[in-house]
Amino acid sequence: MSDKEQLERIKEAKAKYDERVAKVLQKMPERKAEFVNTSGIPVQRAYTPLDMEGFDYLKQLGLPGQYPYTRAVQPTAYRGRFWTMRQYAGFATAEETNERYHFLLKSGQTGLSVAFDLPTQIGYDSDHPLAQGEVGKVGVCIDSLWDIERLFQGIPLDQVSTSMTINSPCAVILAMYLAVAEKQGVPFDKLRGTVQNDILKEYPARGTYIFAPRPSMRLITDIFAFCTKEVPQWNTISISGYHIREAGSTAVQEIAFTLANGIAYVEAAIKAGMKVDEFGPRLSFFFNSHSDFLEEVAKFRAARRLWAKIMKERFQAQDPRSLMLRFHTQTAGRSLTAQQPLNNIMRVAFQAMSAVLGGTQSLHTNSFDEALALPSETAVQVALRTQQVVAYESNVCDTIDPLAGSYYIENLTDAVEAKAQEYIDQIDRLGGAVAAIEKGFIQKEIGASAYKFQREIEKGERIIVGLNRFQTVEEKFKDLLKVDPEVGAKQKAGLQKLKNTRDNAAVAQALAELKTAAEGTDNLMPPILKAVKALATLGEICDTLRGVFGEYEAPALV
Repeated sequence: MSDKEQLERIKEAKAKYDERVAKVLQKMPERKAEFVNTSGIPVQRAYTPLDMEGFDYLKQLGLPGQYPYTRAVQPTAYRGRFWTMRQYAGFATAEETNERYHFLLKSGQTGLSVAFDLPTQIGYDSDHPLAQGEVGKVGVCIDSLWDIERLFQGIPLDQVSTSMTINSPCAVILAMYLAVAEKQGVPFDKLRGTVQNDILKEYPARGTYIFAPRPSMRLITDIFAFCTKEVPQWNTISISGYHIREAGSTAVQEIAFTLANGIAYVEAAIKAGMKVDEFGPRLSFFFNSHSDFLEEVAKFRAARRLWAKIMKERFQAQDPRSLMLRFHTQTAGRSLTAQQPLNNIMRVAFQAMSAVLGGTQSLHTNSFDEALALPSETAVQVALRTQQVVAYESNVCDTIDPLAGSYYIENLTDAVEAKAQEYIDQIDRLGGAVAAIEKGFIQKEIGASAYKFQREIEKGERIIVGLNRFQTVEEKFKDLLKVDPEVGAKQKAGLQKLKNTRDNAAVAQALAELKTAAEGTDNLMPPILKAVKALATLGEICDTLRGVFGEYEAPALV
């Protein structure tokens, strides 16, 4: 039987099925008048080969590790090794966070992921008036090289992969990490890890920016250029859709805005004189894994295919590694509920599974108590064990891209890619991601989606178990992690000791050289590294750059 004959038979069968369904619906209506996923894509009752007419296997799928990388970026994927199990952690002082890292490594974690407190993220030392009450609260406090040394005490940097979620002051934190490596005797070319270094998502989604977009882009491309030569195994950026999704975007908007930002970074690096294949292989991405299980799997596959096309067709990248979208995933923080928090264990497990079925290279699983506080050791261990159960017990890793060929998954992957491309085209017409942010376009799109999602919850149209349905009377949850309120005072004392014992003349000289470099066009990483080694603080370095670049103020959106 020919394919054409078979499709005709399926059409006939489908028509009879639809007739039968129409009769059933007269007696028993479906649960909803319309079924759509979180991106507003309609979900049909059933999918058949008719929904894949014209499907070109090699063009749209290909084999694992081959263009367009829909199925996987590596030819053997998890059959070679599992993803990096990288639990995001950081709180209070460097010493306390260091204890948590040793606990996680002992529990089987295979990579470190550093969370920084709010003052650190926006370039303030712990003794700054605006840091009061925030020191060590949502991450570890880093004021100087001394803190980074204590943070990685007893952890050989050539034996771990380290991810650091830092953006505006990224160059400073990376310089501190490099200085610690030097002290440990570890050559830069042995270091493996990732800095987030993604400023563009900060303006519409997260808010931890210091400088305006354009000087911030200079800092980013300076890191690209420096690491390409000096730290070749380092991933110089983790282009983040995670925070875009946490701010309320849909799955389609998440990959569209993330890849549009990626395009802007590539263009900026090329404009700065670099060749795409010099830095392209070290670009990485960071995505959210939310609760619409199959939509998330399709999203990851669509993102991989779309980025490969962008790098090949738009930027003429030749190195296959430049085409590969390698990404870290974190389960959805905004999906966690303070009500019935143990339900979060199940949410996280499903989200982790969709990330694995989508082919992530690295994964963080949220802890069940994170809607209430920073995670306790017990909750962190449960989160890590969730990954380990998926890896070692579920057997979903034994074959690559096991959902490939599903009529629904392939149809949905195509739909997500097409809708994301529509957004990218619209952003291009606005002048690119930077211009779209400056015009408030991306902020408004995310805001509208967040409002719609929240209204659906409030109206009971979207069910969140334990929150707006199946509620129970609960006792106050116990054993939550509490950050010592004296952390701020301890950090201030440490800062004062640093300033009393360091060579302040050397610090002043290093900061003056940094100011001169910032006023010119030199790469800023070398003078920042010199200032860090002289024990200039993060705040002093950022203030020097503020004096040249100024501070960004977000425009009012109307």
